[in-house]
Amino acid sequence: MRRLFPVIHETADPGSGPAPGADAADREWSLAELADAYAYPEPGEGGRGVWLRANMVSTLDGAAQHDGRSQPISSAADMRIFGTLRALADVVVVGAQTVRQEGYRPARARAEFAELRRAAGQGPAPAVAVVSAGLELDFSLPLFTSPLVPTLILTGAAAAPDRIAAAEKAGARVVIAGDGVGVEPARAVRALADLGHTRLLTEGGPRLLGQLVAAGVLDELCLTVSPMLTAGDAQRIAGGPSVAVPRRFELVSLLEEEGFLFSRYRQV
Repeated sequence: MRRLFPVIHETADPGSGPAPGADAADREWSLAELADAYAYPEPGEGGRGVWLRANMVSTLDGAAQHDGRSQPISSAADMRIFGTLRALADVVVVGAQTVRQEGYRPARARAEFAELRRAAGQGPAPAVAVVSAGLELDFSLPLFTSPLVPTLILTGAAAAPDRIAAAEKAGARVVIAGDGVGVEPARAVRALADLGHTRLLTEGGPRLLGQLVAAGVLDELCLTVSPMLTAGDAQRIAGGPSVAVPRRFELVSLLEEEGFLFSRYRQV
């Protein structure tokens, strides 16, 4: 385990306690401290019953991937926070292209977070919800054949019936979240909430995150800034058409470890 050092301590936040390391920056943070620092707001805070956060990584020059994957620009500390964010979530929302590129597997149960999840009324691990218009997915992958919690597929009402049937045969639960072929972000959030999933986490990819930003449904961004330069033409963390008016977010916390910055921003 590597050490993390706070640059800016957690600001006053009713949904979490003090930043890990606020009392002793020279010691390793426990998973309990990370879970407390990244806790979701309590249900109903600010009139919100659902909270959608994104977790992404970017290089100094804005690349969200290297050679098509995020792993080369990540770090051990980044993956530690990645695991904590997953452990706090009810469901992990991810785009179909990211599932294919990153070789997604089902979320696993972690003993370190078992009691915390039980206290929050959650199952042993978060579900994974794949956003896909065409359902062109390999249903023989472990994500569909051996998840602790059945994998969800968010799609539109016009999706091909044979692909829906194939997904359901593989054990996935298909959720309609759009009137056409694609998924409508606001409707997807509502559909997940109707299933009891109110603590939402998306891990992208860039196309999906861009759609969530454009729809105005993203509440929080957890962004790791990697101290690397890659050049090239890699995607940014959010893609697609630009929004008419830039979305303003405020900094909640900023942590540092070996040059990696771990920031949290919330929509103003």
